[in-house]
Amino acid sequence: MEDRSKRIRLRLTIGNKILLGFLIVMGLFLANGAIIFFTANNIDRVVATNSEIIRPSKDAINQFVLLVERYQKLITSWVYLQTNDENKKALIQLVNYEYPELKQKISQLTQTWQADSQRVMVDSVFSRFETVQKHAEAQITSQLTTFESYEDGITKLLAEDVLESQINPQLKEILASLNVLAAAQSEITARSDEQLRVSARNLRNITLVLAGATVVLGLVIAWFLVRSITVPVNYLKNVVIKLGKGELVEDKQSKFSNDEIGEMARAMDNLVTGLKATTLFAENIGKGNYASDFRPLSDHDVLGNALLNMRDNLARVAEEDKKRNWITEGLARFGEILRSNTNDLNKLADEIISNLVKYLKANQGAIYILDDETEGEEATISMKACYAWDKKKYLNQKIHKGEGLAGQAWQEGDTIFLTEVPQNYIRITSGLGDANPTCILIVPLKFNDQIYGVVEIASFSVLQDYEIQFVEKIAESIASTISTVKVNARTQRLLEESQEMTEQMRAQEEEMRQNMEELQATQEEMQRNQAETEGTMLAINNTLAIADYDTEGHITKINATYLNLMGYASAEVMGEHHRIFVSKEEKSSEEYRQFWRDLAAGKTQKGTYKRITRQGNTLTLKSTFTPIRNRQGEIIRIMEIAYEV
Repeated sequence: MEDRSKRIRLRLTIGNKILLGFLIVMGLFLANGAIIFFTANNIDRVVATNSEIIRPSKDAINQFVLLVERYQKLITSWVYLQTNDENKKALIQLVNYEYPELKQKISQLTQTWQADSQRVMVDSVFSRFETVQKHAEAQITSQLTTFESYEDGITKLLAEDVLESQINPQLKEILASLNVLAAAQSEITARSDEQLRVSARNLRNITLVLAGATVVLGLVIAWFLVRSITVPVNYLKNVVIKLGKGELVEDKQSKFSNDEIGEMARAMDNLVTGLKATTLFAENIGKGNYASDFRPLSDHDVLGNALLNMRDNLARVAEEDKKRNWITEGLARFGEILRSNTNDLNKLADEIISNLVKYLKANQGAIYILDDETEGEEATISMKACYAWDKKKYLNQKIHKGEGLAGQAWQEGDTIFLTEVPQNYIRITSGLGDANPTCILIVPLKFNDQIYGVVEIASFSVLQDYEIQFVEKIAESIASTISTVKVNARTQRLLEESQEMTEQMRAQEEEMRQNMEELQATQEEMQRNQAETEGTMLAINNTLAIADYDTEGHITKINATYLNLMGYASAEVMGEHHRIFVSKEEKSSEEYRQFWRDLAAGKTQKGTYKRITRQGNTLTLKSTFTPIRNRQGEIIRIMEIAYEV
């Protein structure tokens, strides 16, 4: 109790000292503040006027000058550079967005200007610049829009004449007016800056006088406080500075009394200790030791809890990267195996199963491949290769669809994964051996929805999800390779059969020669008929508007007659939907959507229709829409034949 009273008295004493010094300095500052207040008000007024009106006005006028100069360069580029699409987009951006924003900004600033003549001049510049924009849009940007317009010598010459004789001279006059405004604003800014410097100089002189008096009094007060407060505070300051530089202080200070400063010193020691533990934990994380132990300073330790979260996240990411790298490496390895064994199916199966069991660190494995079917017999799969305890066994074992787990995976076309394997499972069903595994994985070899076999893996350790996904990924590649090997084998057999038939074909050569002579005569007749047909089609194509669409209504082909009728170029309509030719009301109607559904269903549509040209004009077309089918009877396109009524 006595120690507690002593600590209270000590804290009050320090507080009284600080309070006394504070009251004395506060009195002096109140006197200083009253004197400085009136001087500062004048400076605030000048600064506010300078920052809110004068300088923004000067900057805005300078921005307007730059904008007009950019406009002159971009409109010139529009006329002389046909393919400079970037500058054209920049000109459109300037006219539609940058200029309206700058005009609004300058208009707001001019309301605060004192000179009426400058406001009138700004309004005149806006009016003249907008007149130039309208003239340029009418004579240049709306005329030079396409490749053909640039190739048109008259259009190009007129645009150049408008630019050189009208646009550029007007822009030069606008720039001259803006330069006059910019010079006037610069003069106003200079006067404002001079006024601000005079006010600041007066404030500085007053502040220096008052500061001198404050310093003298402060030195007297500081001399009394330095021995009881400043020395220990300086020590703590040095510790904090070192901590701010990342240095951890080793020595402890124990000479402080039991007051507020002492409590700060103890808290600082605890902080340093906690930072050391945090630093050690961060170093362990940097070394990849994510299992290191760490306890935050408290439940509210932001840094400590953040480091714990970072450790958990890094550990999870490292584990995911490890799995992803393992899968990528496996896919590359088995891709090379599959590419290297495309001729011998037995060798391919042996390489696959042996490498797969080793890569998965499993214990046993077998691969079953679909047998070549004989007409009238039930489909079966046979074991082509197996791998068990580094010993290869080739077993003549056939499995029917649905028989055992391998047959079930074949029938269902889906992966089977067992973790509870009966003691006699392998001996009875799988034929892999006598060992009893912990898990069984059976994956169908499926490619393009066709199953070419199954692969079966047995392991004493339970396979993880990413390992199962890896087997499922390579199963498709294995199935594709098996398909290729079988196709190659079938091709070889067909080649041999073809060679056997060669002799028979030679015997029929004379007969075929006679047939060829007859075919040649027939072909000549067909060529004559084809020439007549092509002439007829050319005449139709030059007379009627013809277009082809896919079943959804997108344009796939269109002739010149149709393009000229609608006012489009081929590049503008290819791939577009037919709705670009119809009105806004019709394209959103249910009748229009039903129109294309009927065509997709094979119903021919004919009638008189209203169509909208590229220029917005309305044409009346007599059109017939005919679905075109292939040999299988499937609708592959829609042909439209039309003419203007």
